[in-house]
Amino acid sequence: MNEQWVELAERLTPALHETKAAPKRLVEVAADADAFQGWRMEPAWDVEELRNKTFGKGESFTLDFGDHCVGYVSFAVDSAGSPQDAPLKLKLTFGEMPCEIGENFADYDGWLSSSWLQEETMYIDVLPAIVRMPRRYSFRYLKVEVVDASRKYTATFSDFVCVSVSSADRSAVPPLPADVPDDLRTMDRIALKTLEDCMQTVYEDGPKRDRRLWIGDLRLQAQANYVTFGDRDLARRCLYLFAGMPLPNGAVSACVFETPKPHADDIHLYDYSLFFAACLHDYYEATKDRETLEELWPVALRQLRIGVERLDARGVVKDDPSWWCFIDWVEGLNKQAPAQAVLIYNLRRGLKLAELVGAPEAGRIAEQLQRALDAALAHLWDARLGAFVSGEERQVSWASQVWMALAEALPREETAALFDRLHAAPPAVGMNTPYMYHHYVEALFLCGRTEKAWEEVRAYWGEMVRDGADTFWEAYNPNDKKFSPYGSNVINSYCHAWSCTPTYFVRTYWGN
Repeated sequence: MNEQWVELAERLTPALHETKAAPKRLVEVAADADAFQGWRMEPAWDVEELRNKTFGKGESFTLDFGDHCVGYVSFAVDSAGSPQDAPLKLKLTFGEMPCEIGENFADYDGWLSSSWLQEETMYIDVLPAIVRMPRRYSFRYLKVEVVDASRKYTATFSDFVCVSVSSADRSAVPPLPADVPDDLRTMDRIALKTLEDCMQTVYEDGPKRDRRLWIGDLRLQAQANYVTFGDRDLARRCLYLFAGMPLPNGAVSACVFETPKPHADDIHLYDYSLFFAACLHDYYEATKDRETLEELWPVALRQLRIGVERLDARGVVKDDPSWWCFIDWVEGLNKQAPAQAVLIYNLRRGLKLAELVGAPEAGRIAEQLQRALDAALAHLWDARLGAFVSGEERQVSWASQVWMALAEALPREETAALFDRLHAAPPAVGMNTPYMYHHYVEALFLCGRTEKAWEEVRAYWGEMVRDGADTFWEAYNPNDKKFSPYGSNVINSYCHAWSCTPTYFVRTYWGN
């Protein structure tokens, strides 16, 4: 651990802005096979009527706060009727989406811990009471159930408030150009809300689940931040946290925790470690902070060296059980070709960094870049198929083509022609996350297929809007809307960092 760097990161911890949100209405969840994931919300009664209603054992109500909230909830509760002769037992369920209110958490059978499901059981011994919940929640809907009380009294509820928190400064966001169409403005607004709710004391990957800093999310969040909130210090803090707490071999960890004190997770992802070079490159391009560039350059160089160590005698990334590479949540996706492309992508940015700092390693990085490029074309490009292949079975996937496009493995015109062929005959191995779709859209912009890029933004994030998104989601397959990489859609994150990039696209590419 580099304690000085971690201490610097701690000094860069931002203050959190607070805003208060109150429920807008009361609703009831209803099963509906035609609704997103089989559930919809129906209006129940006006929120002001809550003060006039009482609730006994087995009764419940659901509040709709009208938009996504990340913060701390408080409310008032009292008894009605006879004196309170037994504790009031309540169950509170928080949901970002209707499915979390409609489905029974007791039936959850996913492989992530059920402790991420947002529910609380509490006992209130003395009424009246003001309840201030100490945990932070990420939600739009709040279901309150009276699990038990005595037969002598009922409960009344009022003054529900969520104090929402974020380190993002809304006033810093520049207005959109006047010619941006309404549908893209809507996506920009939702993307900004997604980014805002994930900007806490680090760039969280999701405020509902994980609630920590992953480098893959950081890279996309920071890109969106640079053209919106413009928060330089938060990105810098995150870079120093990763740099200051490497794994034993010098690799950057895939994610880090802030509490009880800063520490790195023990996960090494091949692609995520390499992305430290891209994160540092993007940070410098946005801020021109040369001091940080020069101080963290050795860390970026170390990630490139570790990445190159995995090349075999041909110059191709070894594909065996000894590694873990993310790329996308797609069952059966072979990672060899996309990982090769991620290496090339980061070697390109590492070379730029080396030249900026005048590093003697620049020549060696240029050689490694050329070797990886030559190997990709010699061993992973199939001229007969007109596509890049991956692994022993020579799999053709969207991920391989997208990342090779971003790596600029082919000339721009040939990359555009490759995408034209893919759109005519799509690969069987598709994409399941906004993370992968971001890279797909970016690749389309890069090769000049601008019209198609906007078409895909509208088809993918626009479909999320049509499905009721207040913030954009962690996982989304328009053809399988209950898709979850974890075995259950109720554990999915419905406000997720890597899905915030429509605001980046609109503010970077619209009109260009």
